[in-house]
Amino acid sequence: MDEKKNSAVKDLTEGSPAKLIFYFTLPLLAGNVFQQLFGFVDTLIVGRFLGVEALAAVGCTGPMMFLMLGFVMGMTSGFSIYTGQRFGAKDFAGIRYSSLCCISLSIIASILLALIGVTFCRELLELMQTPPEIIDGAYSFIVIIYGGVFGFIMLQMQSNLLRALGDSKMPTVFQATTLTINIALEPVAIILLDLGIPGAAGATIVSLIIGNIIHFWYIKNKVPLLHFHHDDFKIDKHVIWEHLRIGIPMGFQSSIIAIGAVVLQMALNTLGSIAVASFAAAHRVDGIAVMPMMSFGVAISAYTAQNFGAKKFARINEGVKKCIWMSCSFSLAVAAFNVFFGDDLIAIFVGPEQTQVIDYGRLFLIINGGFYWVISLLFIFRFTLQGLGESIIPTIAGAMELIMRILAAIFLVDYWGYFGACLASPLAWIGACIPLTIAFMIVRRRLLKLSTDDD
Repeated sequence: MDEKKNSAVKDLTEGSPAKLIFYFTLPLLAGNVFQQLFGFVDTLIVGRFLGVEALAAVGCTGPMMFLMLGFVMGMTSGFSIYTGQRFGAKDFAGIRYSSLCCISLSIIASILLALIGVTFCRELLELMQTPPEIIDGAYSFIVIIYGGVFGFIMLQMQSNLLRALGDSKMPTVFQATTLTINIALEPVAIILLDLGIPGAAGATIVSLIIGNIIHFWYIKNKVPLLHFHHDDFKIDKHVIWEHLRIGIPMGFQSSIIAIGAVVLQMALNTLGSIAVASFAAAHRVDGIAVMPMMSFGVAISAYTAQNFGAKKFARINEGVKKCIWMSCSFSLAVAAFNVFFGDDLIAIFVGPEQTQVIDYGRLFLIINGGFYWVISLLFIFRFTLQGLGESIIPTIAGAMELIMRILAAIFLVDYWGYFGACLASPLAWIGACIPLTIAFMIVRRRLLKLSTDDD
């Protein structure tokens, strides 16, 4: 069949689980780092060329970006899980129809999210008690990001469809290309065109549009397995529901977590611009630092989905065990790097003369780094459950993260100030990891029973 000639696909149901997961993770890691670098570059260029106040303005929108873009990332990942399951089952017609569902649902979601975001972003900034001196700059940045969310959604959806077929390399190449374009455009917009903060946001949206065009060209010419035919344009309520059943809870799970970040940002804003800028710079570094653990999580999701579709249940358990060892090892190495080089990393954003910002940022990195092994387990258990099509427990775990961050914002920031804000993420990770661990242990026993029955 023509579908078998796709240059992008990778069967994760045959071969050594450890090797498959590791080599699948490497491009994912690079891709996720590039994804984080979008925000990193915004923060770096704004902080160095427009000053600490502008850095605080862009930085305080971080939770708002997470609120919407986190939903997008979760939703599109969830939609593509069904695609991966159909690929594992070698159901080529099912893959085509799933591709159509993913694209159609993403277009609808982009319209709704853009309308909601643009309409209410100013009110959300005010609700977050954004300092008066930075609120206008923050609004000028986030309203453009929200208005251009279509570019982000379609970029994520196309990348996730490729990953569902076992291709983690080409999405990384395209993300690197998109980032390079973004890096080239931002200084032009900010410095040469003197567009300030809105220029940074506009450059990001333009780069996303170009990245989408590159994705589309590649899929059109190299991945016929994802090409839906005219007879695929039909309404299959069961299949549509399967996409929504997994994708929407995964999206809301990320948004629930983001609400906690918004509440924490509200508390942080009361500490002044220095604390906001420090938290923003450190959070960018931390966002890249957790990418190895997140990448292993995304890899185990694709691996699990394909093997679940192929009914190879014993391989799922073996893959999870190997993934835990690899991910936790990476978490310790990354934590050590942040501890020893935290000062230098923060100074990249604000310059070595901003000693208070650097001290605050280093404290954040040291505290978070001590708990990277927890988020490593969190990602593996969460993404394994999602790869199996489970959505309830991961959503409950997201609610636990929300609760822990709200408690930190209400009590710890009030009593301990910036130090209390730094404790929010580790407490959230621990709270979320508890239900995920319990659920995974239950699912693990079920998979072992299924694998024994098959034997």
